[in-house]
Amino acid sequence: MGQWLDSLTGWLGANPQWLGLAIFLVACVECLAIAGIIVPGTVLLFGVAVLAGSGALSLGETLLLGFLGGLLGDAISYTLGRKFHQNIRRLPLLRHHPEWIGGAETYFQRYGIASLLVGRFIGPLRPMLPMVAGMFDMPLPRFIAVSLLAGAGWSVAYLLPGWATGAAMRLPLPEGFWLDAGLISAGLALLLGISINCSLRSLRGGTRVIALLSLVALAALFLGWPYLHEFDQGLMTLIQEHRSNVIDGSVVLITRMGDFRTQFFLGGLLTGLLLLARQWRPAIFAGTTLIGTALANGSLKWLFARARPEVLTDPLTTYSMPSGHSSAAFAFFLVLAVLAGRGQPARMRLTWILLGCLPALAIALSRVYLGAHWPTDILAGAMLACCICATSLTLIQHREPITALPLKVWWLILPACVALLAFFSLHSLPHALLRYQY
Repeated sequence: MGQWLDSLTGWLGANPQWLGLAIFLVACVECLAIAGIIVPGTVLLFGVAVLAGSGALSLGETLLLGFLGGLLGDAISYTLGRKFHQNIRRLPLLRHHPEWIGGAETYFQRYGIASLLVGRFIGPLRPMLPMVAGMFDMPLPRFIAVSLLAGAGWSVAYLLPGWATGAAMRLPLPEGFWLDAGLISAGLALLLGISINCSLRSLRGGTRVIALLSLVALAALFLGWPYLHEFDQGLMTLIQEHRSNVIDGSVVLITRMGDFRTQFFLGGLLTGLLLLARQWRPAIFAGTTLIGTALANGSLKWLFARARPEVLTDPLTTYSMPSGHSSAAFAFFLVLAVLAGRGQPARMRLTWILLGCLPALAIALSRVYLGAHWPTDILAGAMLACCICATSLTLIQHREPITALPLKVWWLILPACVALLAFFSLHSLPHALLRYQY
């Protein structure tokens, strides 16, 4: 299999005119029922994304092709399920592997729409869930809406790392960049590995371990950022070279979701609605996490007083590290993810955390794209939020775990928070675009 993959990527490297079609087809197969389980689509996606990042395709083109390919795979899978219903179990491969469809069916029956959003990021479930949704006659407009939302996040999560790797390999980056990048990647992998292991095993004190590891990582960033200059400078150069006026407006729209005013009112709204619904302990958890993160962020910025990158034509006057947008966004979305995972199995809780990190990561990366923060700034902001969130959760669950929120409470919280985010993001957008020109 490895030799076959090498041959394919080698051929595409010699024939880049077919690379766009390859990304589209690989994304389609990765999301196609049955085929997505058999074909190593994740490895192929990374390989073709690396080739695209080496100069063959822009980031926007790569993400769009992957997104459209994934939608086609979803559509074909849904159509098969809708047409054949339970008869699809008679297919030879499914007769010999009933667990493929059985696991997806159980997951869909238990979580409904949420299963399509969350399962998109779980390898064995991703290609089967759209087909199961068709088998159970999920309304087409609802399936399209969920598929569009999940597909957008999936294309970014699965194609961006490969494209960035290819782009980084093409540029003459500062000496020491790859060493710094390797150290940071190894540290993050170690933190994530231990955290996931603690969560999956439901170890007693696992949340305290995650809080401690996040604190250690945060301290390492604050002590080590002067020695990570090559990483910061190299990644900033790479990103600024690929800035485009076409997507600047979308990135500014994303970054405004992390503005102090937006997060201040958003945190107040979330905590207030939880109190209104008499969810006392979740409200205390949300309030202490959001307020604690904001206070710690302001104190650390004043203490270290790190200057911002010299990218913006109208430089911001406040200090840079840790990124307030990053810490506030991770704190807010981690709170939502933790509350969404209460009362669910460990794997489902982890998946909610992953989903919560995606919009927070988008806001954090927008700061580097716009030149408002160094990459280590947003890493420090994320570690700060993780540390405060895990500490707050440990304290609030000292006697007993937080129970799952009723569905009616979520119907109260989510529309209100989305509406507030949309209002502040769109408010005075032209002025914000001028502010982030370079």
